[in-house]
Amino acid sequence: MTSRVRILVPAGALGLGWDAAALELGVSRRPDLIAIDGGSTDSGPAYLGQGVSKYSRAQVKGDWAVLLDAARRADCPLVIGTAGTCGAASSVDWLVAITRDILAETGRHAKLAVLYSDRDPAEVAARWDRVTPLPGAPEADEDDARACTNLVALAGAEQVQAALATGADIVICGRTTDTAILAALPLAVGCDAGGAWHGAKVGECGAYCCTHPDTGVIEIDFDEGGFTLTPLAETSRATAQTVAAHLLYENADPIRLHEPGGHLDVSAANYREMGEKSVRVEGSTWVPGPYTVKLEGARQAGHGILSLVILRDPRYVAGIADWCASLEARARARIEAQMGAVAYDLRLRRIGVDAALGALEPGRAQPNEVGVMAQVIASDEPTAREVAKLINPLLLHHPLTADEPMPTFAFPFSPPETDMGPRFEFVLHHVLALDDPMDGFRLEVLDV
Repeated sequence: MTSRVRILVPAGALGLGWDAAALELGVSRRPDLIAIDGGSTDSGPAYLGQGVSKYSRAQVKGDWAVLLDAARRADCPLVIGTAGTCGAASSVDWLVAITRDILAETGRHAKLAVLYSDRDPAEVAARWDRVTPLPGAPEADEDDARACTNLVALAGAEQVQAALATGADIVICGRTTDTAILAALPLAVGCDAGGAWHGAKVGECGAYCCTHPDTGVIEIDFDEGGFTLTPLAETSRATAQTVAAHLLYENADPIRLHEPGGHLDVSAANYREMGEKSVRVEGSTWVPGPYTVKLEGARQAGHGILSLVILRDPRYVAGIADWCASLEARARARIEAQMGAVAYDLRLRRIGVDAALGALEPGRAQPNEVGVMAQVIASDEPTAREVAKLINPLLLHHPLTADEPMPTFAFPFSPPETDMGPRFEFVLHHVLALDDPMDGFRLEVLDV
């Protein structure tokens, strides 16, 4: 008997929405599983540091209610990975509470499997001999691990398979690799391992691997020879190029993708367009290796205050690098004179010039105006605000040269000092070796 699995992916992440007609078409085609991602580290460390979602609760609840109903009508499980953006326990519980509310409001019941990915920072520190830095990892030691406010391990296919094996209607996972929630079922029923991981990687973000990516909904058919990917929106189509290119999405190597327990190799993959919309892929291989899980941890790095000033004078716009350098030198001297050897971090980002890339900016064109964003981070809010207030008069009146009339620039809001709250930073880009894939992962089953 040939192993076949059909997975419906509604969107790149819960909270982004999708083409409603395409989702209805997907439900009518009787998928074996509906799977959607719940988050990532794309939006920085604050969400993991605080254990909260970046998405609106109202949006998430509305979209999740639609998917709960879709899975019920398709008579298949619904799986979400990295619930609540960061996959920490608090964000997982947030989505569980939303699920309870939806079920109560609709008068339905369901069996939930909840997979927690959190790690005790002290326990990770105690096992530091089993932790290995990945290329580009920051310098970190046991004390850095202990300082994390939240620390998670990225679950792979095995942990998701354990959750599915409970027979749950709904599986809510903490932090997982983006591919795990799609690869788990095809692997469990004997589909081609290379095709399972490759299809999961291509389909992780829904229609991002197709034309009209904002339509969201795709269908992936896995079997013993590979996979076939089909976008379900009327306007969207997959091509060999759009599918092959997705190995570069959030992945530095277009040939290899590392996952817990090995890596995917697509060097021999063949991409064949089928009909007007679909792409068939065969020839990918899975290479087993040591079982490791990636660790993600964030810690509080202080308190932030932000100020923004806008400069339009063409002379100042042209000389913005010199203006910022002299302003910063003068500001630091003033801060030391008034506050002594206080610890703080000050960064001036030139919005419209090189705020994103800094020294890596490949070209220069003079804009009409420049926004200079002064970011101050200190150990606590009063210190950060005092530093920002010392900088305030310079942002408003600092001249480009010492002998010219005093200028005045524009603050877009008053007061210009905006509280950014606690600031967080990523601590880990490391892997933890496990003898048992379920080591440290916690699975709970709830009848709701």
